Amino acid sequence: MMGRFSAILLAPLVLSGCGVAVEYGDIPHSQLVENPRCNPDKSDAGAIAGKDYFAVTSRLPDCLGENVSLTNHRTDRVRYARFAPPEMIKPSKGKKQTIVPLAFQPEADWWSGLRDSANLRKGRVLLYVHGYRETFPSTAKDTVQIAALSQFDGPIIQYSWPSQGELLSYAVDETNMYWDERNFRNFLTKLARLEWVKEIVIVSHSLGARLVIPAVEYVDRTSTNADASNISNIILASPDIDREDFERDIAEEVLAARRVNNDRRITVYASLSDKALAVSRALHGYPRLGSPYCFNPFEAKELVAKGQAARCFATKTKYETQPSKTGFTIIDTTDVTSGGSGHSDYLRSIAACEDFAAAVNGARTRSERIATPNAHVFQLKSVGKVTKEQVATACKRVVE
Repeated sequence: MMGRFSAILLAPLVLSGCGVAVEYGDIPHSQLVENPRCNPDKSDAGAIAGKDYFAVTSRLPDCLGENVSLTNHRTDRVRYARFAPPEMIKPSKGKKQTIVPLAFQPEADWWSGLRDSANLRKGRVLLYVHGYRETFPSTAKDTVQIAALSQFDGPIIQYSWPSQGELLSYAVDETNMYWDERNFRNFLTKLARLEWVKEIVIVSHSLGARLVIPAVEYVDRTSTNADASNISNIILASPDIDREDFERDIAEEVLAARRVNNDRRITVYASLSDKALAVSRALHGYPRLGSPYCFNPFEAKELVAKGQAARCFATKTKYETQPSKTGFTIIDTTDVTSGGSGHSDYLRSIAACEDFAAAVNGARTRSERIATPNAHVFQLKSVGKVTKEQVATACKRVVE
C-alpha cells in the first residue's frame, strides 16, 4: 500500500519537475525592496516593539504594502528581522489570511538585540531551520509553537530560506536549499563564534537537515575552537537525508569522538508512517534518514522472523555496542503518529511533542522511551486515542 501511495504522489511531482517554472511575478523585484523598511539604516524602536522572535532570511521581501512580508523568491542579500506571533485576518471578501508582524533591522542592531534578549549566564540559543513546502507564515507558526512547547530559556531564531510552499515544487525547494548553503553556513559560523553563545540548539525539519549538516561540518572545520562544542544539541525531525550517506560520512565527522566528548549529540525523529519521506525515497532511489524503511528485503525478512517489526535504521557497530559514547539517538514515532502525513510528528503527536520538548532542553534519557533491540533506537509510549483538540493543547498548537 505504501508503494502504491508513493507512486500516486510521485507522478505529479515528476511532472512538476518537467513543466512547472518559478513565476517572476507582476512587479519588478527591485520595486518590492526599494522602500526603506526593507533596508533600514537604523532600528525603529516602535517597529520592533513586541516582536520577540528573531529571523534571518534569504527570501525576497515585499515592502510595498501596509504589512512587510516575505515572498518565496530568492534575494540578493541576507536580511535580519524581528517578528511577532502570526495573526489571522478575515477580509470582507476572499479567504482568511495569516499575517506575521515583521520588521527588519540593520545587521549590527539585530545581533545586539539577540545578545540583549539572551540569558548570558546560560548563553543558550535555539535555531530553527524549516523544510520543504513552507512559507514564512507557516514556519513562523512552527517557531512560536516550538517556543511554547519547549519553554526555551533563550532567544529563538528562525532561518527562513526560499521554500515555495507548494506541493509540486519539491525540485524548486531542493534547488533553493542548495543555493542557500553559503548564506546559511556564514550565518551559523558567526553565531558559533560569539563569545556569549555557550550552547546552540539546532532544530531542523525535513529538507532543512540537508542545509544544517553541511553547515555544521563547515563550522567544525573553520572554528577557532576545533571542536565547535557550542553547537551541541542537533535535532533532526523527519530528516530528508540519504541514510547511507549519513552512516558513511556525516556521522563520522559531525559525531567525531572529540565532539561527542564535548557534549555534541544528534537526535533523529523518524517514522515509517512518514508519507513525504516515502515519496522522497521514490524520487531519490534510496531510504531517507527519517524513515526506517528496509531497503534490503532479506534484512526485513530476518527481522520479521525474529518477531520484530521490519524497520531499519541508520546504524554502526559502535552505536550498538557503545551507544552512550556516540551521541546519536533515534526516536521511532511510527506507532504514535496522530494521523496526517506522519511528517511532523514532533509537533503533531502528543508523545513525540513531549519527547521533543525534553530533547530541546537537554534530556538524554526519558522513562517514556521504550528500548528496542537497537541500543540507540527508542520507541515512545502511546497515550491512546486522542482528539485533535487534545493534541493541540498538549503540543501547544494553534488550531484554526
